[in-house]
Amino acid sequence: QVQLVESGGGLVQAGGSLRLSCAASGSIGSINAMGWYRQAPGKQRELVATVPTDSSTKYADSVKGRFTISRDNAKNTVYLQMNSLKPEDTAVYYCNLVMRWYNYWGQGTQVTVSS
Repeated sequence: QVQLVESGGGLVQAGGSLRLSCAASGSIGSINAMGWYRQAPGKQRELVATVPTDSSTKYADSVKGRFTISRDNAKNTVYLQMNSLKPEDTAVYYCNLVMRWYNYWGQGTQVTVSS
């Protein structure tokens, strides 16, 4: 069993910042990647940012320059620092863990950006 526990979501005004955290626990083996996805009402889940084992990073074009993903391998934790937030960033943010090429998901944390 693998558990992903997210924290750090909330309500913030446009231009503000939030930091999301996701800690993985349980039967953790070889991790291929950790990252964040988001899903806004009426839209499909989309990639926000991901960091594979080689520590390279990938970002959605819409968040480049504003969001920073980082990973603490010793703690099996991934972070998402979100700056200059916009109302269009409002969504449920899901932590993603890829282990042995199988996807695990957190329960999601709501991020709401008011204008």
